[in-house]
Amino acid sequence: MASIFSKIVSGEIPCHKVHENDKFLAFLDINPLAKGHTLVIPKVEIDYIFEIDDALLGEMMVFAKKVGLAIEKVIPCQRIGVTVIGLEVPHAHIHLIPIHQISDMNFAKPKISISHEELGEIAAKIRSQF
Repeated sequence: MASIFSKIVSGEIPCHKVHENDKFLAFLDINPLAKGHTLVIPKVEIDYIFEIDDALLGEMMVFAKKVGLAIEKVIPCQRIGVTVIGLEVPHAHIHLIPIHQISDMNFAKPKISISHEELGEIAAKIRSQF
């Protein structure tokens, strides 16, 4: 069965797209830790990040770097935190999270609530950096 992320890639489920190319997609997390919290995924469904071919994983990190730099231009933050957990969705993904301190990346804390409209505005601002 296709993961929720594969359904996003195929267009079955909408997302707030930030950037994409033929191999990767970046979109806003709908349950974010911070404004601008973005997920980067390979378009091909691969469950575990360490199952990704080395060359493709390298390309994914370069893609994530470009997305992170774009996020920094529009979301005030000290850094973009990068994390891979890999338990919540069986599709490899990287979290890019605008942070001011290390505790900003604590996934146990409550997620922030952002309206659909504001997510759309944030995604548009990040897209404008490409």
